[in-house]
Amino acid sequence: MGALLGVVLGTGFLLVWVALSDPHPGSASARASRRWSLADRTRNLLAGADAARVSPAALATLCVSLGVVVALAMTVVSAAAPVGAAFGVAAAYGPVALLRARGRRRDRERSGLWPDVVDDLASGVRAGMSLPDALSRVGERGPEGLRPAFVAFGQEYQTTGRFGPCLDRLKAALGDPVGDRVVEALRVAREVGGGDLGQLLRALSGYLRDDLRTRAELESRQSWTVNAARLAVAAPWTVLLLMSLQRDVISRYASLGGSVVLLVGGALCVVAYRLMVRIGRLPAERRVLA
Repeated sequence: MGALLGVVLGTGFLLVWVALSDPHPGSASARASRRWSLADRTRNLLAGADAARVSPAALATLCVSLGVVVALAMTVVSAAAPVGAAFGVAAAYGPVALLRARGRRRDRERSGLWPDVVDDLASGVRAGMSLPDALSRVGERGPEGLRPAFVAFGQEYQTTGRFGPCLDRLKAALGDPVGDRVVEALRVAREVGGGDLGQLLRALSGYLRDDLRTRAELESRQSWTVNAARLAVAAPWTVLLLMSLQRDVISRYASLGGSVVLLVGGALCVVAYRLMVRIGRLPAERRVLA
């Protein structure tokens, strides 16, 4: 029976090794593409948090430096290296969590601006303005958070006079699902000469306001579950932090058994928190017209 278990375990290790080591010459490019995808995700995270000037390397340096400093400080305070390492890992993830929270808050703020933009476009079209002029006016009188993209559109349209390419660049600069729908509606109205553009924009504005109202109600109810998950995850680590001030108690975590307890507890906290947040997460609108 023991020999059979040994064979099974050895076969499992062999399969893992084969999966991780790709003998084909394209494996280097595959690994490079994975690294590039990670860098792209980091750039998207920074751009979504309005921190595009920060490079991914600078963010990685900040995370590592913060994690090392906190790990050393907690090791000195508690005299237990595993405890310091646990808090160091949590501190290293802190900047990433802050950027994600800032990105979600920025998305909510921008989604709340679109009904006013659509109302401004509808009033401009109803007043007899052309579509390029109405879009350019948003850069002057629209919400502060969306003005730069529309200002760039107005400047480019005055230079080139090409409405379609300018709309494409506006849509890319906005990077928003609602913006995609508005831009495409304007494009269709421009190409086919729709006479009901003002009515279409007013209907779209009403739909956006109803959607924001419904999402706000759902998020307010969901916040109870999310806050409960955060409190449940933070509670044991807060107790561990208070225990770190008593070296005779925290010294038990300096052993191999204590390290295993911290590792398993941290993994369970991460898995449980991610699972609860994923189950209760509201579906995000995707850019299907990008």
